[in-house]
Amino acid sequence: MATTFASAAVAISSFTGLKAETAKTVCAKQCSSGSAGAVKAGAIRASLKDVGVAAAAAAASLVLASNALAIDVKLGSDDGGLVFDPSEFTVSAGEKITFKNNAGFPHNVVFDEDEVPSGVDAGAISMAEEALLNGPGETFEVTLSTKGEYSFYCAPHQGAGMAGKVTVN
Repeated sequence: MATTFASAAVAISSFTGLKAETAKTVCAKQCSSGSAGAVKAGAIRASLKDVGVAAAAAAASLVLASNALAIDVKLGSDDGGLVFDPSEFTVSAGEKITFKNNAGFPHNVVFDEDEVPSGVDAGAISMAEEALLNGPGETFEVTLSTKGEYSFYCAPHQGAGMAGKVTVN
């Protein structure tokens, strides 16, 4: 018959060798003092290192998942060029796109009504042509749910070639 104990204790002998005591070791200490309980000997086997690795993997998964659902596009390059950076990119349907004022502003983001998938209202996903992002760091966010190719431009700098394309998968 297996011996049981009421509580588990974790001993940390040093920061370089973080190990949990096994239930058998704990039971040997606890059971000699007459403790009884519901956890069977040998049930606790994970080390703190294993728990830490699992926690780090879970945190990394969350970070990757959140990054996979958003993309940032600079309005104006770091060297002051009148471009979207990146100017062409691909996103998944439902992924948020954040256009962020960087340099050479004012800017806006207008989707070309002739170059969006059939049935998409370009006006509903665009900034108004007269609406402008005037300061550094100002943003415009859009989420595209219909698959296809979308062309967009900056109305004040369209003549300078400030345009881009996004493909939604």
